[in-house]
Amino acid sequence: MWSVWERIREDIQTVFKKDPAARSVWEVLTYPGLHAIWMHRMAHWLWNHRLLFLARLLSQINRFLTGIEIHPGAKIGRRFFIDHGMGVVIGETAEIGDDVLMYHQVTLGGTTLERVKRHPTIGNNVLIGMGAKIIGPITIGDNCRIGANAVVNKDIPPNCTVVGVPGRIVIRDGKRVEEPPPVMDNVINKIDPEDEIIQNLRQQIELLQQQVEILQKQIDEQQASMQEMKGELDTVRYHTLTHAHHDEGDTCCR
Repeated sequence: MWSVWERIREDIQTVFKKDPAARSVWEVLTYPGLHAIWMHRMAHWLWNHRLLFLARLLSQINRFLTGIEIHPGAKIGRRFFIDHGMGVVIGETAEIGDDVLMYHQVTLGGTTLERVKRHPTIGNNVLIGMGAKIIGPITIGDNCRIGANAVVNKDIPPNCTVVGVPGRIVIRDGKRVEEPPPVMDNVINKIDPEDEIIQNLRQQIELLQQQVEILQKQIDEQQASMQEMKGELDTVRYHTLTHAHHDEGDTCCR
Protein backbone atom coordinates (compact mmCIF):
# COMPACT_ATOMS: atom_id res chain seq x y z
CA MET A 1 0.00 0.00 0.00
CA TRP A 2 1.45 3.27 -1.08
CA SER A 3 1.64 6.00 1.50
CA VAL A 4 0.08 9.41 0.98
CA TRP A 5 3.49 11.04 0.53
CA GLU A 6 4.55 8.53 -2.10
CA ARG A 7 1.36 9.24 -4.07
CA ILE A 8 1.97 12.99 -3.80
CA ARG A 9 5.55 12.52 -5.04
CA GLU A 10 4.26 10.41 -7.94
CA ASP A 11 1.70 13.11 -8.84
CA ILE A 12 4.42 15.78 -8.93
CA GLN A 13 6.67 13.61 -11.11
CA THR A 14 3.72 13.06 -13.45
CA VAL A 15 3.38 16.81 -13.95
CA PHE A 16 7.04 17.08 -14.97
CA LYS A 17 6.56 14.24 -17.48
CA LYS A 18 3.39 15.64 -19.05
CA ASP A 19 3.87 19.41 -18.87
CA PRO A 20 6.98 20.85 -20.57
CA ALA A 21 6.24 24.22 -18.95
CA ALA A 22 6.91 22.84 -15.45
CA ARG A 23 10.27 24.12 -14.15
CA SER A 24 10.37 23.53 -10.41
CA VAL A 25 8.53 21.69 -7.64
CA TRP A 26 7.40 24.98 -6.10
CA GLU A 27 5.87 26.00 -9.42
CA VAL A 28 4.15 22.63 -9.82
CA LEU A 29 2.63 22.95 -6.35
CA THR A 30 0.63 25.94 -7.60
CA TYR A 31 -1.10 23.90 -10.33
CA PRO A 32 -4.90 23.74 -9.84
CA GLY A 33 -4.96 20.36 -11.57
CA LEU A 34 -2.93 18.88 -8.73
CA HIS A 35 -5.07 20.55 -6.05
CA ALA A 36 -8.23 19.20 -7.71
CA ILE A 37 -6.91 15.62 -7.73
CA TRP A 38 -5.75 15.74 -4.13
CA MET A 39 -9.04 17.19 -2.89
CA HIS A 40 -10.97 14.65 -4.94
CA ARG A 41 -9.14 11.80 -3.24
CA MET A 42 -10.29 13.09 0.13
CA ALA A 43 -13.84 13.61 -1.14
CA HIS A 44 -13.85 10.11 -2.70
CA TRP A 45 -12.73 8.60 0.62
CA LEU A 46 -15.61 10.37 2.38
CA TRP A 47 -18.04 9.21 -0.32
CA ASN A 48 -16.95 5.56 0.03
CA HIS A 49 -17.44 5.82 3.80
CA ARG A 50 -21.02 7.07 3.30
CA LEU A 51 -20.23 10.58 4.47
CA LEU A 52 -22.07 11.86 1.41
CA PHE A 53 -22.78 15.43 2.50
CA LEU A 54 -19.19 16.08 3.57
CA ALA A 55 -17.97 14.54 0.31
CA ARG A 56 -20.22 16.80 -1.77
CA LEU A 57 -19.26 19.83 0.30
CA LEU A 58 -15.57 19.16 -0.25
CA SER A 59 -16.11 18.65 -3.99
CA GLN A 60 -17.91 22.00 -4.20
CA ILE A 61 -15.06 23.70 -2.34
CA ASN A 62 -12.73 22.00 -4.83
CA ARG A 63 -14.78 23.43 -7.70
CA PHE A 64 -14.77 26.93 -6.18
CA LEU A 65 -11.00 26.94 -5.66
CA THR A 66 -9.85 25.25 -8.89
CA GLY A 67 -12.65 25.64 -11.44
CA ILE A 68 -12.65 21.84 -11.81
CA GLU A 69 -15.77 19.87 -10.89
CA ILE A 70 -15.21 16.20 -10.02
CA HIS A 71 -18.06 14.27 -8.44
CA PRO A 72 -16.82 12.50 -5.31
CA GLY A 73 -18.17 9.21 -6.67
CA ALA A 74 -15.91 9.26 -9.73
CA LYS A 75 -13.11 6.67 -9.78
CA ILE A 76 -9.71 7.98 -10.88
CA GLY A 77 -6.53 5.97 -11.38
CA ARG A 78 -2.90 6.84 -10.75
CA ARG A 79 -0.79 9.47 -12.52
CA PHE A 80 -3.87 11.34 -13.73
CA PHE A 81 -3.09 14.94 -14.68
CA ILE A 82 -5.42 17.80 -15.62
CA ASP A 83 -3.46 20.52 -17.45
CA HIS A 84 -4.85 24.06 -16.97
CA GLY A 85 -8.10 22.45 -15.82
CA MET A 86 -10.62 25.31 -15.86
CA GLY A 87 -14.09 24.09 -16.85
CA VAL A 88 -13.46 20.35 -16.49
CA VAL A 89 -16.54 18.34 -15.41
CA ILE A 90 -16.34 14.67 -14.39
CA GLY A 91 -19.59 12.87 -13.53
CA GLU A 92 -20.46 10.55 -10.66
CA THR A 93 -20.08 7.17 -12.41
CA ALA A 94 -17.09 8.12 -14.54
CA GLU A 95 -14.05 5.88 -14.33
CA ILE A 96 -10.58 7.01 -15.38
CA GLY A 97 -7.61 4.68 -15.77
CA ASP A 98 -3.91 5.25 -15.14
CA ASP A 99 -1.65 7.74 -16.95
CA VAL A 100 -4.49 9.81 -18.40
CA LEU A 101 -3.82 13.39 -19.53
CA MET A 102 -6.81 15.74 -19.73
CA TYR A 103 -6.96 19.37 -20.84
CA HIS A 104 -9.32 22.20 -19.89
CA GLN A 105 -13.08 22.31 -20.62
CA VAL A 106 -13.38 18.54 -20.98
CA THR A 107 -16.70 16.97 -19.98
CA LEU A 108 -17.29 13.35 -18.99
CA GLY A 109 -21.07 13.57 -18.93
CA GLY A 110 -24.16 11.39 -18.69
CA THR A 111 -27.18 10.88 -20.94
CA THR A 112 -29.82 9.50 -18.58
CA LEU A 113 -31.55 10.53 -15.36
CA GLU A 114 -31.64 6.97 -14.00
CA ARG A 115 -29.30 5.96 -11.19
CA VAL A 116 -27.19 3.61 -13.29
CA LYS A 117 -23.78 3.66 -14.88
CA ARG A 118 -24.27 6.75 -17.05
CA HIS A 119 -20.79 8.28 -17.47
CA PRO A 120 -17.78 7.21 -19.56
CA THR A 121 -15.04 4.76 -18.71
CA ILE A 122 -11.61 5.98 -19.83
CA GLY A 123 -8.83 3.45 -20.36
CA ASN A 124 -5.14 3.75 -19.56
CA ASN A 125 -2.74 6.17 -21.27
CA VAL A 126 -5.51 8.21 -22.90
CA LEU A 127 -5.12 11.84 -23.97
CA ILE A 128 -8.28 13.99 -24.04
CA GLY A 129 -7.90 17.30 -25.87
CA MET A 130 -9.30 20.63 -24.72
CA GLY A 131 -13.05 21.06 -25.02
CA ALA A 132 -13.76 17.40 -25.80
CA LYS A 133 -17.15 16.03 -24.73
CA ILE A 134 -17.39 12.32 -23.95
CA ILE A 135 -21.00 11.46 -23.24
CA GLY A 136 -22.79 8.39 -21.91
CA PRO A 137 -21.77 5.00 -20.45
CA ILE A 138 -19.24 4.36 -23.20
CA THR A 139 -15.72 2.99 -23.08
CA ILE A 140 -12.64 4.70 -24.48
CA GLY A 141 -9.96 2.08 -25.06
CA ASP A 142 -6.34 2.22 -23.92
CA ASN A 143 -3.86 4.49 -25.72
CA CYS A 144 -6.57 6.54 -27.45
CA ARG A 145 -6.29 10.21 -28.42
CA ILE A 146 -9.43 12.36 -28.38
CA GLY A 147 -9.06 15.53 -30.42
CA ALA A 148 -9.91 19.03 -29.20
CA ASN A 149 -13.66 19.82 -29.20
CA ALA A 150 -14.56 16.30 -30.35
CA VAL A 151 -17.94 14.92 -29.26
CA VAL A 152 -17.84 11.18 -28.61
CA ASN A 153 -20.94 9.12 -27.77
CA LYS A 154 -19.91 5.64 -28.97
CA ASP A 155 -17.38 3.10 -27.75
CA ILE A 156 -13.85 3.59 -29.08
CA PRO A 157 -11.50 0.59 -29.41
CA PRO A 158 -7.91 0.84 -28.17
CA ASN A 159 -5.15 2.66 -30.06
CA CYS A 160 -7.40 5.09 -31.92
CA THR A 161 -7.39 8.80 -32.67
CA VAL A 162 -10.83 10.44 -32.74
CA VAL A 163 -11.75 13.88 -34.05
CA GLY A 164 -14.81 15.85 -35.14
CA VAL A 165 -18.48 16.31 -34.27
CA PRO A 166 -19.70 13.64 -33.93
CA GLY A 167 -16.38 11.98 -33.22
CA ARG A 168 -14.98 9.74 -35.94
CA ILE A 169 -11.94 7.49 -35.95
CA VAL A 170 -9.20 8.79 -38.23
CA ILE A 171 -6.27 6.64 -37.04
CA ARG A 172 -6.45 3.09 -35.70
CA ASP A 173 -3.44 1.01 -34.65
CA GLY A 174 -1.15 3.57 -36.25
CA LYS A 175 -2.88 3.45 -39.66
CA ARG A 176 -5.12 6.10 -41.17
CA VAL A 177 -8.73 4.98 -41.51
CA GLU A 178 -9.90 5.63 -45.08
CA GLU A 179 -13.11 3.60 -44.94
CA PRO A 180 -14.92 2.62 -41.73
CA PRO A 181 -14.51 -1.10 -40.94
CA PRO A 182 -17.80 -3.04 -40.69
CA VAL A 183 -17.51 -3.55 -36.91
CA MET A 184 -17.32 0.21 -36.40
CA ASP A 185 -20.18 1.11 -38.76
CA ASN A 186 -21.76 3.70 -36.51
CA VAL A 187 -22.16 7.44 -36.15
CA ILE A 188 -18.50 7.85 -35.19
CA ASN A 189 -17.28 7.08 -38.72
CA LYS A 190 -19.97 8.87 -40.72
CA ILE A 191 -19.60 12.23 -42.45
CA ASP A 192 -18.87 15.15 -40.19
CA PRO A 193 -21.85 17.58 -40.35
CA GLU A 194 -19.37 20.45 -40.21
CA ASP A 195 -17.86 19.24 -43.50
CA GLU A 196 -21.31 19.29 -45.11
CA ILE A 197 -21.94 22.82 -43.81
CA ILE A 198 -18.59 24.00 -45.20
CA GLN A 199 -19.39 22.41 -48.59
CA ASN A 200 -22.79 24.11 -48.68
CA LEU A 201 -21.17 27.45 -47.85
CA ARG A 202 -18.64 26.97 -50.64
CA GLN A 203 -21.43 26.22 -53.13
CA GLN A 204 -23.32 29.32 -52.04
CA ILE A 205 -20.17 31.43 -52.38
CA GLU A 206 -19.56 30.06 -55.90
CA LEU A 207 -23.19 30.83 -56.84
CA LEU A 208 -22.84 34.38 -55.49
CA GLN A 209 -19.62 34.82 -57.45
CA GLN A 210 -21.38 33.73 -60.65
CA GLN A 211 -24.22 36.17 -60.00
CA VAL A 212 -21.72 38.98 -59.35
CA GLU A 213 -19.97 38.18 -62.63
CA ILE A 214 -23.30 38.29 -64.50
CA LEU A 215 -24.21 41.63 -62.89
CA GLN A 216 -20.76 43.03 -63.68
CA LYS A 217 -21.13 41.94 -67.31
CA GLN A 218 -24.55 43.64 -67.52
CA ILE A 219 -23.10 46.83 -66.00
CA ASP A 220 -20.22 46.79 -68.51
CA GLU A 221 -22.67 46.31 -71.39
CA GLN A 222 -24.84 49.17 -70.13
CA GLN A 223 -21.80 51.44 -69.80
CA ALA A 224 -20.68 50.54 -73.34
CA SER A 225 -24.18 51.25 -74.62
CA MET A 226 -24.24 54.59 -72.84
CA GLN A 227 -20.84 55.49 -74.33
CA GLU A 228 -22.14 54.58 -77.78
CA MET A 229 -25.28 56.70 -77.28
CA LYS A 230 -23.14 59.57 -76.05
CA GLY A 231 -21.01 59.32 -79.18
CA GLU A 232 -24.09 59.36 -81.39
CA LEU A 233 -25.45 62.42 -79.54
CA ASP A 234 -22.13 64.20 -79.99
CA THR A 235 -22.23 63.44 -83.71
CA VAL A 236 -25.78 64.72 -84.03
CA ARG A 237 -24.87 67.86 -82.10
CA TYR A 238 -21.86 68.44 -84.35
CA HIS A 239 -23.92 68.09 -87.52
CA THR A 240 -26.60 70.37 -86.09
CA LEU A 241 -24.09 73.10 -85.29
CA THR A 242 -22.45 72.73 -88.72
CA HIS A 243 -25.73 73.16 -90.52
CA ALA A 244 -26.55 76.18 -88.36
CA HIS A 245 -23.28 77.89 -89.38
CA HIS A 246 -23.92 77.18 -93.06
CA ASP A 247 -27.38 78.68 -92.80
CA GLU A 248 -25.99 81.85 -91.16
CA GLY A 249 -23.39 82.18 -93.93
CA ASP A 250 -25.98 81.87 -96.64
CA THR A 251 -28.10 84.59 -94.99
CA CYS A 252 -25.17 87.03 -94.82
CA CYS A 253 -24.36 86.53 -98.51
CA ARG A 254 -27.87 87.42 -99.46
